[in-house]
Amino acid sequence: MKSAPLVYLVAAERSGELLGADLIRSLRKRRGDDLAFAGVGGAAMAAEGVPTAVDIDGLAIIGWIDGLLAWRRVKERVALTVADILARKPDVVVLIDSWGFMLRVAQGVRAADPSIKLIKYVGPQVFATRPGRAKTLAATVDHLLSIVSFDAPFYTDFGLPVTFVGNPTLERMTVGDGAAFRARHDLAPDSQAMLVLFGSRPSEIRRMYDVLVAAVARVLRRRPGLKIVIVVAEPVAEIVQARLQIDTRMPDDIIIVSEAEKADAFAAVDLALATSGTVITELATTGVPTVAAYRLGWITWALIRMLNVMKSPYTTLVNMASDSNLVLEHVQTRCTAPRLERSVESLLEAPERRLQISQALRQATDEMRGEGKASDRAAEVVLQYLPTA
Repeated sequence: MKSAPLVYLVAAERSGELLGADLIRSLRKRRGDDLAFAGVGGAAMAAEGVPTAVDIDGLAIIGWIDGLLAWRRVKERVALTVADILARKPDVVVLIDSWGFMLRVAQGVRAADPSIKLIKYVGPQVFATRPGRAKTLAATVDHLLSIVSFDAPFYTDFGLPVTFVGNPTLERMTVGDGAAFRARHDLAPDSQAMLVLFGSRPSEIRRMYDVLVAAVARVLRRRPGLKIVIVVAEPVAEIVQARLQIDTRMPDDIIIVSEAEKADAFAAVDLALATSGTVITELATTGVPTVAAYRLGWITWALIRMLNVMKSPYTTLVNMASDSNLVLEHVQTRCTAPRLERSVESLLEAPERRLQISQALRQATDEMRGEGKASDRAAEVVLQYLPTA
């Protein structure tokens, strides 16, 4: 009896494995039991019956210096991943986001067995920085599944087929029940509330926690009645909660919830102060006016400035897509507590401006969605690389 075609998915961090889990479901919807799956990921993919072949803990890395510090670990996990792929000989490998890790896996597989088809799901943001990566990717994989509508020319110029599937983050966010959230947490319907999001990587907590808390403390000195809501990302929940428990700068009545209440929390607040990342797109989808903050390691930042690799004036995807400063961005030297406080205040004191920004964010993200469901469109491309049923 002929064995079912094997799809191998690789995700090195939480946002990537959520894409992987969505894709698995979409593929099963089309081919049912006539597909087998294996891969590298985390809890979300394991819940879809794809346990990880390699531990991905510690692979959520941002910046050159963090990459160098983790090089031995990354090199080891790349080797294990490549070995598992070669041993299983899948029909197609889907490499999700995480540029540095996935590039090395792709290069390892391609060098050892060029017959295995490789699909990259989410390309590096070559429209914003380091456009040379487009040529590198085109020489390494067979197809790119893009989540932005405007990056295809960067890759097709080098002969890489590109399919714009839409941004799955825009689909994943459901409309929450803000009134129910406020009732559950004794938050008065007419009180102002601000959401605070510290990030989902340990390195982000190390760099962002103190500056965000300092900014919140400054705002609260002016507005003691402002309610603070904190949604804690699952990968860093223990770290963040432990710090909050002993942090005297934060009031006793802060509301701390898990990601299970994220949609309701988004719907309940007036604005957000957040570490930049996928969550900024989620906030934009639901129309939450947002102040975005980010810090890289200083050596990484110095290299970025010296090499002039940033090609866009914006760092958040929604601002790039809309070519406007809908999200108030504060990166590196501009990411200070006083600057963050001023941006938060500018939103708190202007309800009409918040409404205008909210409407513009929803419009911008609607234009970013694409036709249909992203994982379904991605599944159609993956199926093209598999033997027919």
